[in-house]
Amino acid sequence: MSKLSLISSRNPLLLMGCGKMGGAMLKGWLKAGLSGSAVMIVDPFLKDTPEIKDVCFVESISDLPAGLNPGFIVLAVKPQMMDGAVEGLKSLDCQGTTFLSIAAGKTIGYFERHLGPDAAIIRAMPNTPAAIGRGISVACPNRNVSAEQKAVCHDLLAAAGAVEWVSDEDLIDAVTAVSGSGPAYVFNLVETLAGAGEAIGLDADLAKKLAMHTICGAGALLEQSDQDATQLRINVTSPNGTTEAALNVLMGEDGLSKLMTKAVRAAHKRSKELAD
Repeated sequence: MSKLSLISSRNPLLLMGCGKMGGAMLKGWLKAGLSGSAVMIVDPFLKDTPEIKDVCFVESISDLPAGLNPGFIVLAVKPQMMDGAVEGLKSLDCQGTTFLSIAAGKTIGYFERHLGPDAAIIRAMPNTPAAIGRGISVACPNRNVSAEQKAVCHDLLAAAGAVEWVSDEDLIDAVTAVSGSGPAYVFNLVETLAGAGEAIGLDADLAKKLAMHTICGAGALLEQSDQDATQLRINVTSPNGTTEAALNVLMGEDGLSKLMTKAVRAAHKRSKELAD
């Protein structure tokens, strides 16, 4: 049974920021059965308030009902706006509140400094396929998070895709480098594969279509197959065939493995530099 049933109008969820990621999560929660009356949203940048039954949308924390004590607060504002968001939360009664942040670079320590050392805080790193419910999030709780609070936040994140947990917050930087930034690597692979197709004579539109469907189809096959990526690669590689000729380049000494490791290390390093 989903733990989202523990969130109600008497124990509401406050969503700070309803942009692409926050909006995607909201849709997932409502689809999973969370009542709109259990959700309140603060976002000063909403040009058109979404027509969602019973959900309360306000521009500022000061517009929320007096004495509001949210059971859960999901922090989905941009990292550069987080200082103002957490400062505003001080006007609320946050006794017993669980804070779930999906802001890149904002550490548990950052939130403990702003919200107090006793605050229950979960830091999560989702990725952009969450917008269609196909993302993956990795989360890390601080010592104040109870098993029940963790379970509710698991279901909040699961509304946007798969969820994994780590106990070492330092691993979030590695997660950011692999899955957080990873969709961009895949999109770039589509771009480069299409470009390579053009280079050998394909029409640009056809090359883009071939590249997109190949990447999307291969991903779907990998997800649905009981075989791993290595075996699926072997299955499509005939001895002395065209695929083997290409893989001899991609898997060579200066091939994709070396380049990808270098790229992920660069993202990992930058994630650590941005941590606050």
